[in-house]
Amino acid sequence: MIRHSNNTSESWKNLNWKKFRKDLFRLQCRVFKAIRAGDKRKAMSLQKLILKSKAARFLAIRQVSQLNAGKKTAGIDGKKSLKFEERFELSDLLKVSSNNWVHQKLRSIPIPKKDGTTRMLKIPT
Repeated sequence: MIRHSNNTSESWKNLNWKKFRKDLFRLQCRVFKAIRAGDKRKAMSLQKLILKSKAARFLAIRQVSQLNAGKKTAGIDGKKSLKFEERFELSDLLKVSSNNWVHQKLRSIPIPKKDGTTRMLKIPT
């Protein structure tokens, strides 16, 4: 990967996207197998590994900034689209902040059913 060149657009385009997809898919398969085997500790450690993985970071940034239909829609920061340099900066920011990430709790909302009972709808916050 050519990180320190003047032409960051070429270095972004020349990343090995096929290898990134392959690596992330292998990690996701390992998580699936660990959960199917009932090994929660291994599944959690593999999920942490996915959070820290360079392939997952770059693929997530590419999905949000290039491939999504809403790529021109402004986010909460007010930016509509990212330049190539900003994509690399975002990758570095995500790398630093992945160590202290904690899952937020789900918000529970009771939904009444026809028979008079309620069921809980869990919404990610």
